Amino acid sequence: MKKLITSILLSLLISPLVIGQSVCSQYYPMVEGATMQYTSFNKKGKEDGTFTYTVKDVEGNDSVVSATMTMQMTDKKGNTYDSEYGIKCEGDVVKIDFKSLMNEQMMSQFGDVEVDMSGTDIVLPNNLSVGQELPDANIEMKMKMGGMNMNMNVETVNRKVEKEETITTPAGTFPCVVIYSETKSKMMMANQTFPSRTWFSKGVGMVKQETYNKKGKLISRSELTALSN
Repeated sequence: MKKLITSILLSLLISPLVIGQSVCSQYYPMVEGATMQYTSFNKKGKEDGTFTYTVKDVEGNDSVVSATMTMQMTDKKGNTYDSEYGIKCEGDVVKIDFKSLMNEQMMSQFGDVEVDMSGTDIVLPNNLSVGQELPDANIEMKMKMGGMNMNMNVETVNRKVEKEETITTPAGTFPCVVIYSETKSKMMMANQTFPSRTWFSKGVGMVKQETYNKKGKLISRSELTALSN
């Protein structure tokens, strides 16, 4: 369970996204019914599972738009886990609702678990340029499981736009901006830091993500393998 929760939180902190066109949002445009599939690979390049995102319940106008994202994670053994969370475009930024990341629907799959969450929404500005620094994000979780208490903290820091680059995945070829960040997770006595790079393309969202160990060696990657709208 610890490994699964960590994987979901890291994925959502770094790479939640949607596809389509919207005046309000450039990198997280929201179109109801859009579906994106990402395939994850381990450090040896072997497939490690898939994440499928679908946009639903889009509401608002060109200046303020909110939507619900559903996510289904399938691991390499074929086990599936479902979740959903809120996303909102307001003004010139897009925000991911941290409180909805670990919702009742997803947590019910792990049995009798009580969760209390606090933190800051994850923000991505519409206008990105090389050298730009982005706001940090933080999620703190307090969990009770069968009489045992467990705390977890995930921070995403040192976020900045590194460069522009065009990349190709099975879903197509996309001009992207590359965002570097460091995700720090603390659970029980274990502290880990994961540097990462994420490729974002206008009108698409995330196209690719790479995560590294503290020495800078690649430990996993995810890329867009299918999309529809």
